[in-house]
Amino acid sequence: MARTRTAQTAPRPSAELRRYGLVLVPNFSLIALAAVVDPLRLANGVLGHQAYEYVTLGAELDAVASSDGIRVLPDLAFANSGEFDAVFVIGPNPIPKRGFGDISNWLRRQAARGTALGGVDTGSYFLARAGLLDGYRCTIHWEDRDVLAERFPQLIISNHLVEIDRDRYTCSGGISPLDLMTWLLSRPPGNRDLAAQVSDLLVALQRSPDERQTVPLRHRFSHVPAALVDALEMMENNVEEPLKPDEIAGYLSVSRRTLERLFLRQLGVSPAQKYLEIRLQRARLALLRGSRGLDEVAQSVGFGSLSHFIACYRRAFGKTPAVDRAASQSRA
Repeated sequence: MARTRTAQTAPRPSAELRRYGLVLVPNFSLIALAAVVDPLRLANGVLGHQAYEYVTLGAELDAVASSDGIRVLPDLAFANSGEFDAVFVIGPNPIPKRGFGDISNWLRRQAARGTALGGVDTGSYFLARAGLLDGYRCTIHWEDRDVLAERFPQLIISNHLVEIDRDRYTCSGGISPLDLMTWLLSRPPGNRDLAAQVSDLLVALQRSPDERQTVPLRHRFSHVPAALVDALEMMENNVEEPLKPDEIAGYLSVSRRTLERLFLRQLGVSPAQKYLEIRLQRARLALLRGSRGLDEVAQSVGFGSLSHFIACYRRAFGKTPAVDRAASQSRA
């Protein structure tokens, strides 16, 4: 009953229909697709008429497997897709090494028509490959930011949940498409009331597009002493030139012994062990998602010796960096 009342009392925007195309890339994020579609579906329900149309698209009319293995049959193939107000590339995980040709060409044709273009999760990478993000601010899932910057150094890449720059809409993945779509719903033919009602139905807060992607340490470790959070933030922000334990303790105005007791009591490891874990996790992310050489990755996380880096990496992950990277690339 509540939803029926909402639909009856919601202000009715312009009857103009907005048509959105959702490009399904093999291994696309299923949660990202749902987070794009559901706000539009709910908006139509709130309004009591169809103001937003959405169709899924593929290079062919063959089922496309998501990263979860669930297969989705596109509504239309590129060749018969028609015109759109906006097109969103639902990006895959991981980013593939090949297979961009058909999508890039089709996106360029859409851009030439004046279609607004969006990248969801790693969809920004596909827009960049097509040369359609040059001169625009953009964002991408935090795991792939370094990959995008490495491949396209000319891009202006933020760590925001959403970037809206003229007719380019990019967001970081996960449930961040909810933030992007509710922003779009606040624009004609929608309005702020419509966006707010859709957010209420999704039981989701409307976040600002300018919010940063990763959950701050102070929220992830809200149950631990502030000094420990400060120490972890220092470690995460200083991986290329690691700080010494005495330096961290000095910044926190505590003794080194107090710092070590704090880590052991709260995390079960020493400050040095936790710092090494943070650096190796950062290195693994760079190795599996980027193309930099082992020596460059080692240096980027504070290892002066490649052999020492390889030994620490093998102890942490059970395989050498080269073997880990090769296994990841074979699955891509």
